[in-house]
Amino acid sequence: MNIMNSTQRAVPTDEGELLRQAGDFVLQYYQENGLGSPGQRIEQIRREVESTGTYVHTREELTYGAKVAWRNSNRCIGRLFWRSLKVRDCRHIQSAQQAFEALAEHICWATNGGKIRSAITIFPPMHPQQLCSLQMANSQLIRYAAYTTDNGVVGDPQQLAFTQRCQALGWQGKQGEYDLLPLLMYENGNPRLFEWPEEIILEVDIVHPDYPWFAALGMRWHALPVIADMVLEIGGIYYPTAPFNGYYMLTEIAARNLADENRYNKLPLIAQQLGLDTNNLKTLWKDRALLELNRAVLHSFQQAGVTLVDHHTAAAQFMHFVSTEQREGRKVTADWAWIVPPMAAATHPPYHLHWDNSVRSPNYFYPPEKLDTSQLPTDNPDFYCKYAIPSQPATTDAPKCPLHQG
Repeated sequence: MNIMNSTQRAVPTDEGELLRQAGDFVLQYYQENGLGSPGQRIEQIRREVESTGTYVHTREELTYGAKVAWRNSNRCIGRLFWRSLKVRDCRHIQSAQQAFEALAEHICWATNGGKIRSAITIFPPMHPQQLCSLQMANSQLIRYAAYTTDNGVVGDPQQLAFTQRCQALGWQGKQGEYDLLPLLMYENGNPRLFEWPEEIILEVDIVHPDYPWFAALGMRWHALPVIADMVLEIGGIYYPTAPFNGYYMLTEIAARNLADENRYNKLPLIAQQLGLDTNNLKTLWKDRALLELNRAVLHSFQQAGVTLVDHHTAAAQFMHFVSTEQREGRKVTADWAWIVPPMAAATHPPYHLHWDNSVRSPNYFYPPEKLDTSQLPTDNPDFYCKYAIPSQPATTDAPKCPLHQG
C-alpha cells in the first residue's frame, strides 16, 4: 500500500509505475477480502497495460476502492461508516446530459427524504493518452450563488467567482441570498450548464427553539453535501469526476458556512438580536451568538427530520472508528486540523491525540490544477440546459467525503 504525505498525487508517468500501483492495490484487495492469490489478476492487468496503456477495474474492485478511499480520508471525521457507501458505477456515461441525469438520481437517492445515505457516482477515468471526456467545475453539486451589489455581496461569497462564470454562460439567478447554483460540466472541453430542479434539492429553514425572531432572519441550508472537486484514485487509475456525499456535521453549517466572516457572516446580526455588545470582544458576543446559531441549526434539522450529526457525537464516532481499525490491525491516519471540530475543540477526544497525517491509497485527492474556466463563450445558447426531473424517483438499484465537508 502506497504511503504519501500530500493531498496531491502524481499521475503514473510510465507503465512500470502504473503496474506497481495496480499491484499494491490488487494485493490489498485480495488480502482484505480473503480472495487468495492475486497473481492471475495482476498478470491480466499487466497484459492490459502493455496493450492499452491503462487497465479497467472490475465493478468489485471499483466498489472496494471507493470505500477504502473514504476509510483513508485523513480529513474526514465520519469514517466509521465507510462500509455503507453506495458505489454507483457510471463509467459507461460519456455525455454531460447523461451525467447530469445520473447526478440528479444520486441526489434523490442520497437525500432519501432527509434520511441521508452516503453515495458516490463514478464517471469515466483519465486515460494516459486521452482527454477525460467529462469534468465538473463545481466544488459541490449543491451550493448557493453570490452577487455583487452596492451594499456588498449577497449570497455565499465563496461562490462569487463561480457564479460569475455561470452568468457568463447565460445563467442569471434570482439575485437572492440562497439561490441554487447550476451544474457546470465540461464535455470534451466544452462547457455545459444544467440547472437543478428545485424539487429534488431538500433545504432546511433555520429556526430557534427559544427565539421566535430567529425565523425572520431567513436563514436556510441544503440537506445534502456532495463533494465534486476531488479526484478518486484507485490503484494508479484516476477518476476526476466522482462526486460523493456523506451527511453534514452541525459545525460545518453553523460554525463555518453561516458564521465565517468570509461566508454568510451571520454572527453580528444574531448578536444584535440577542442584545449583545458587539463593540467589546470581552463580552464574548461571538461565542454566545455562535452557540445560539448552532442550537438553531441542530433544532431545525431535527425538526425537519434531516440527518445531521453534532460535533460531540461525531468525535465519539471517530474514536470508535479508531478502535475498530486498530482491532483490524490498521493504523488510522488523520489531519488534526480537520478532525478536531471548529467549536468546543478541547472537549473532543481527537484534540488531545497526535495523528499521523501520512496519506494512503486509495484516496481522494485535490487535482494539481483546477480546470481553467476563465474564458467562457457567452453566445451559444446550447451551453445552457434545463433538466426536467423524471416522473419516477431514483431507486436503490439505479446505476450509480472526506464525505463530510462544509
